[in-house]
Amino acid sequence: YATALVAAGGAPAHLALVPEPEYVRAAVGVAAGILLPGSASDVDPRLYGQERRAGLGAVHELRDRVEMLVLGEAERHRLPLLAICYGMQAWNVFRGGTLVQDIGRERPGALEHEQRRPRGERWHKVRLARGSLLAGLAGSEEVMVNSHHHQAVDRVGGGLCATAWAEDGTIEAIEEHGERFAVGVQWHPEVGWERDPLAQALFARFVHACRQRWRERSGSSVCA
Repeated sequence: YATALVAAGGAPAHLALVPEPEYVRAAVGVAAGILLPGSASDVDPRLYGQERRAGLGAVHELRDRVEMLVLGEAERHRLPLLAICYGMQAWNVFRGGTLVQDIGRERPGALEHEQRRPRGERWHKVRLARGSLLAGLAGSEEVMVNSHHHQAVDRVGGGLCATAWAEDGTIEAIEEHGERFAVGVQWHPEVGWERDPLAQALFARFVHACRQRWRERSGSSVCA
């Protein structure tokens, strides 16, 4: 993640998993934007009003708590947001949406979304919504992506819209209504971004949005 951001002109800083509102408020308060990365854990279904079902993986309660705090501050400041895999799922839950806890068990006949190839290789097609930010960045309404997840967005959260789908109907991206750069993708653009024009364009657009927001917040033409 950090390497891709630096290549796009950003200066990333990592937030610690400290679930203290004051710490998160201070850290996000000096940020120009937020990138929510992927995770080996699943979002705790209790956060969207469900009990654990068969197929749910390990949950990381500390990670979930910090993620919700970060999202709250990011939304309060209207910061640019790029949410990837688990990050996209957490954002959707924060907005009141729900998740498919395990695609294989809950969606019979669905594609295999945990690919059996090297992480950077493209695994399946994704259809992009016409007029979406992602379609504009891709210059196309169809792309190939990698796939490393067994959960997915089910009910889309408030103020968000699905803008990409796998061939089996699985939601692969969400975007916020409005002018703020706020995008979630289910695939991993940080893996193999050096050879992926869409990934490069996505990170570059995010960093550009961060620069603009920083200038608005600081009243300066200098980007931190």
